[in-house]
Amino acid sequence: MGGQALRSAPEGANRGPLRRALRASGRARAAATLGAGLVGFLPLAGAGPAGLAAQEAPAPVVTDQASGVSVLLQAVSPVDDRVVWASGHRGTWLRTLDGGETWRGGVVPGADTLQFRDVHALSTDTAWLLSAGPGEMSRIYRTTDGGASWDLQWTNPEPDGFYDCLSFFDSRRGLAYGDAVNGALRVLRTTDGGETWTLVPAEHLPAAQSGEGGFAASGTCLALRAPDLAWIGTGNAESARVLRSEDGGASWTATPAPLVAGEAAGITSLAFRDDRHGLAVGGVLTRPADDAVKTATTTDGGITWSPAGRLRISGPAYGGAWAPATAMPAAVVVGPGGADWSPDGGRTWRRLDDRSWWGIGFAPSGVGWLAGPEGRLAKVSFR
Repeated sequence: MGGQALRSAPEGANRGPLRRALRASGRARAAATLGAGLVGFLPLAGAGPAGLAAQEAPAPVVTDQASGVSVLLQAVSPVDDRVVWASGHRGTWLRTLDGGETWRGGVVPGADTLQFRDVHALSTDTAWLLSAGPGEMSRIYRTTDGGASWDLQWTNPEPDGFYDCLSFFDSRRGLAYGDAVNGALRVLRTTDGGETWTLVPAEHLPAAQSGEGGFAASGTCLALRAPDLAWIGTGNAESARVLRSEDGGASWTATPAPLVAGEAAGITSLAFRDDRHGLAVGGVLTRPADDAVKTATTTDGGITWSPAGRLRISGPAYGGAWAPATAMPAAVVVGPGGADWSPDGGRTWRRLDDRSWWGIGFAPSGVGWLAGPEGRLAKVSFR
C-alpha cells in the first residue's frame, strides 16, 4: 500500500497499494513529491502551565546545510548531535560527523537505480538502508564501516511485494514492513542484525483489508520503542489502521485510526513520545490540498486514537517526529506542502517552512534534520 500509493504520488512516496492504484489508472507516475511523516503528542498529565508555556515557546530555527548532491532525499536518521545519516534516490547515502557542517557519502555499488526510502543509523559506523520498489527492488543493505562497504542482506523474493520502512530496537533486533501480498500483510523480523530476515506468520497478523499497505514516504510508517513495543501505520484501504505489537513484532493486533482513508490515503507516519503518547499523520497522497483529517493522537499506547489539530501545510504529510528534550511536547511534520510544528503535542500547528520536505528525524537532545528534493538538507533547533 505504502509503496503503491506512494508510486502514484510524487516520486519517492511510492508504496505498494498506491502503486497498484496508479497502475489501474493508467500507470500514472507522479513527480517526486511524496513523503511520509508526522508526529505529535498530547501534553502529559500534570503538566501544569503547559498551555502557557506553549504560547510563550519560541519557534524552532531552520538552518540550511549543503549536502553536495542533487537527488531527492527521503529519509534521515540522527544518532546524536554530531552523527546523522540520510538516504535518497539513485542509490544515494550521506553521513555527517560534525552536526551537518560537512556531509560525505556516495552511491551503494550496484544500487544506482534504487530509491533508498529509509535509513536507520545505529552509530558512526553502522547503518541500514531500505530501498522501496516492486519485487527485487525492495532490498536491505548494511554497513559496519561508515559506508566504506555495504552488504546486501535481503532481497524481496515476491514480485508483488513492496516494502516501505524498517527500524531496529537495538543492534540485533529489527523489523521491516511491506504491503499486503495475496491478502496477507508483510512484516519481516531479524534477531541477528539483519544477517537473516524471516516473515511473521500470517496467523500472527491481522487479516489485510483489500489493497492495504504502507507508504514509503519518509521511512516513518514503522515506530519502535525498546524493549518490545512496535507500531505500523497503514492505508490505501477502507480504514486507516495502526498495527500494534507488545512482543517485539512476533504478533500483532489492529485498531482503526480516524484519518482519511481510501485509495492512496491513510497513515504515512507514526511517532511516539513515550510508551503511551503517540501521533499519526497522513492524508490523501494524490491531492495537493484538502480538508481531510490528517492527524490523530493516542494516550494509551495506540489502543485508541482521536482526531488531532489541523495542519497548516496543504496536501498530505510525509513524515513527522517528536523533538525530545524540549520544555514542551513539540513536534514537527513535513510534506510536499512545507513543514509545520506544534508546541502542544499536536493540538495546534504553526508554519515552520514553505518548501517541500520528505524526511525528518531528531537526535535525543532535540536537534533535528529535514530532508527533501534536490538534495535539500536543513537543521532544526529549538532555542
